[in-house]
Amino acid sequence: MWAAMGKFVGGKVLTAILIVATGASLIWFWKHPEVLRALWENLKGVLAWLGFAIVLPWATFFVPAKVVKLESNRSAAAMLIGYLLADVLVAFWLSEWSVAGTLTWVVLLLGFLTAGVYNFLVCDFVAERVDGGV
Repeated sequence: MWAAMGKFVGGKVLTAILIVATGASLIWFWKHPEVLRALWENLKGVLAWLGFAIVLPWATFFVPAKVVKLESNRSAAAMLIGYLLADVLVAFWLSEWSVAGTLTWVVLLLGFLTAGVYNFLVCDFVAERVDGGV
């Protein structure tokens, strides 16, 4: 009984908080449209970079195939560094070569780390397909 009552009251409180936060956000962006424009500009850049980082290793599927045939760890590392370097350059180009603030740098480095792991996983998947003959 107490659990059901807690869920009911918690749900009502959470709904009220979400309604107030949404209303406050709408009022804020209505009174400060420049903040909304800046937010959209940043969001467009982030989405463009994510699209590039996601598509890059799949669009160059022939590169991991050639690296697998070389059977060299150095060439595989060079390929992954090349992919990461392309991701980094595109990110800085989209940010117009200026990044300010500690939080921005932390988010950027986290994005680069994630892109590097993603590139490794995709290249590993493509290499298994090529090596396995599937």
